[in-house]
Amino acid sequence: MKNLSPFHLAIPVHNLERCRKFYRETLNCEEGRSSDHWVDFNFLGHQLVIHYQPKSSEKAQHMPVDGKEVPVPHFGVVISWDKFSELSDHLRAKQVPFIIEPYIRFKGAPGEQATMFFLDPSGNALEFKAFKDPQQLFAT
Repeated sequence: MKNLSPFHLAIPVHNLERCRKFYRETLNCEEGRSSDHWVDFNFLGHQLVIHYQPKSSEKAQHMPVDGKEVPVPHFGVVISWDKFSELSDHLRAKQVPFIIEPYIRFKGAPGEQATMFFLDPSGNALEFKAFKDPQQLFAT
């Protein structure tokens, strides 16, 4: 199935204003419609909606991948190789702590990719990745 349409993703946040500032000022997302309980953002051409929800006491889960503890659940996007480097430098300059520092997976192999993980202020895990060859996105 090939679908070139943007996705819509809604995530819970326990501090609407801190997350609003993070997505707007740290990730440079354009803000759209909003209310007292939710805010729409243009997340790289996709609609991301943050919805206020009281803080959960549920502990985050992790899954081992490449000797690293990948947070589950997480969401993110695939960006260009150059944009990945720009974003990782930008996040470092903003002093955003990484769960998983930017690194290269499958170096020199099909599906070579750069990836990084970090949290928004409500603890939602975000992954940004880039493929050396974008045609290798689904390479096996």
